[in-house]
Amino acid sequence: MDSKDDKTRLQKIEDMIMIRSVRNALVDLIPILILGAFALIFQYFPSDAYQNWIATAADGILLRIFKIINSATFGMLSVYMTFCVSRAYISYRSDRNVVGTGAIMSSGVAFFILVGADLEKFGTDRTGPKSMFVAIITGILASWIYIKWSKVFKKKYLFTSGADRTFNRMLNMFFPIVFTVIPFALLNALVIWIFDLDSFKDLIALVFKSLFSSGETGFFKGFFFVLLSSVLWFFGIHGSDTLEDVMHSYFYPGLEANQQAVAAGSEPTVILTKEFFDCFVLMGGCGATICLLIAILIFSKSRSRKTLGLAATFPMIFNINELMVFGLPIILNPVMVIPFLTVPLLCYSISYMALYMGWVPLITNQVNWTTPVLMGGYCATGSYAGSVLQLVNIVVGVLVYAPFIRILDKQTMENMRSSYSHFIEFFKQNEGDMANIKLTERYDSYGDIAKELCSELKQSYSRQIVMYYQPQYHYDGRCIGVESLLRWNHPVYGMIYPPLIIKLAAEGGFLEELEEKIWENALADRPYVLEMYGENTKLSVNVTGTTIVDQRFLQFMKKLDSMKSFAGCNICVEVTEQATLSFDDKTIGVLNTLKGMGLLLAIDDFSMGHTSIHYLKDNLFDLIKLDGSLVRGMYDHENSREIITSITKLADNLGLMVIAEYVENEKQRKTLHEYGCDLYQGYLFSAAVPVVRS
Repeated sequence: MDSKDDKTRLQKIEDMIMIRSVRNALVDLIPILILGAFALIFQYFPSDAYQNWIATAADGILLRIFKIINSATFGMLSVYMTFCVSRAYISYRSDRNVVGTGAIMSSGVAFFILVGADLEKFGTDRTGPKSMFVAIITGILASWIYIKWSKVFKKKYLFTSGADRTFNRMLNMFFPIVFTVIPFALLNALVIWIFDLDSFKDLIALVFKSLFSSGETGFFKGFFFVLLSSVLWFFGIHGSDTLEDVMHSYFYPGLEANQQAVAAGSEPTVILTKEFFDCFVLMGGCGATICLLIAILIFSKSRSRKTLGLAATFPMIFNINELMVFGLPIILNPVMVIPFLTVPLLCYSISYMALYMGWVPLITNQVNWTTPVLMGGYCATGSYAGSVLQLVNIVVGVLVYAPFIRILDKQTMENMRSSYSHFIEFFKQNEGDMANIKLTERYDSYGDIAKELCSELKQSYSRQIVMYYQPQYHYDGRCIGVESLLRWNHPVYGMIYPPLIIKLAAEGGFLEELEEKIWENALADRPYVLEMYGENTKLSVNVTGTTIVDQRFLQFMKKLDSMKSFAGCNICVEVTEQATLSFDDKTIGVLNTLKGMGLLLAIDDFSMGHTSIHYLKDNLFDLIKLDGSLVRGMYDHENSREIITSITKLADNLGLMVIAEYVENEKQRKTLHEYGCDLYQGYLFSAAVPVVRS
């Protein structure tokens, strides 16, 4: 299978609705994970002095606060996961007639049924990370069943005459919820009856524990434990907590056995203890993700990924990695499955061999799982050899993760560029209606891209935008001017479509600042433009109709004029988006003031519409540019040719210059000449180019 086939397969896996739903849900959980992670750190910080302090300070109120936050975040994590998975799933699968609230409620009820909400001692041990597997099942399956039943009952629309919409909406949720919850109640009842267990959740725990019931507690049992724990984590299930009974039964006794041997004057003999896994295998958390963190910070070129790494660094020092696992995400990420499973197994094997060969002392000291890397190895073994072993494992893990980080970066880049291409296609198709569309207020992938670009543009436009210049030629071959055109070369998406830049700046509230920067850049480039095209070259700079009438812009232009007079410089203000220009006394006053400074005025995209013609009656403009659609369509539509002829005759009578844009071949140039237009701009002559600085 070639790389293209691999990419297609990976993309198909990622595009599966169930996987996308789980991953989106995990991203939604990040704020809760961050809050819970810091509460855990402050609750279990590995210092006896600190633990004594928080237990006694203000009668233990600090410790109580951390416990409450921990219980409300990680203690309820599976509940939140159920709701988030359901919400994500219905957003992909349902139509507008399906009431999404009902699906989320159904999933929540189903979850509480399967984890044993009826038990007398029901608590956070059943709603926390241990039940993530149940949360994923109920979030997806209950939502799927609810959607099916909703479509059935939609055909029998239920409503009460005279009731408000909210009540009728409730009626349409009622029966789908009932018929969704019943199968889960029956399933849980069957589990209780057949297996004599408390709930479906306990059946899952029993199944996992039975996998370890045979054979002695040696290398292979520990190897399988690490593998199964990592596999569970990869599917969004808290492997360590799910296998906690296994840990208690087979690995907890090892430390006590070693301590008893030392107390009796004998040598310790047990390699596998809970501390062995915590210190040498689960460094930074499941998947030995401290290695992943270092690999990201060293090898990743993704700014967002490095930002995530920096945010996850502090909790991961204390082996709390939910932010990294769920935020990257590792969960259900086909690119990361190999290193995520391989690195812990390598660390396990290397560590087992090191202790077996006697290179590192066996573990005889209890160590809290939040003890930082390197410190934990020393504390557990009482030797610096333990820290060295951790360091060796980290180096090996980083080397394994590194190439997959590069693959992930490449795949992310390709996905981002593909999404941007679809976004630009959408923008161009709806460009005529963009005045009525708020891109940054959309709640879809287009809105995400728009918000990202808007934020980046606002932060960097003063440094990253540049001006390109497209020359304008007379029919006789003389260069008579240039138009300055905005360019933004984005590090990921490449050259951003200029109208999109203007749109984002307008929505972001910094269009005036951007256009002022455009003028500053264009005027700074003017000496080089004159060197390239001649001393008499006209420089045209675009300004939107909303900006040109603003007093701020007028004051800005007066400031520029006071620094170096515009008079005699052959500089033209080209008004774009003139449909937004309200032609009242204020506007006329602004335009007259600009002309009084010695500036030329031009109208972009001129046609024979009422709005365009309206601008000519006061004789304020010096130049008009034909609407590009007229030039492109003059061979397909006879009306386009007649409009061009009418405009050129009108302009000639009024003493105005006419420039045709989008002139791409000699045939167009000759045809336009026949229609009375002798000034041209387009690829026939030159694309827009940057200035050459000598």
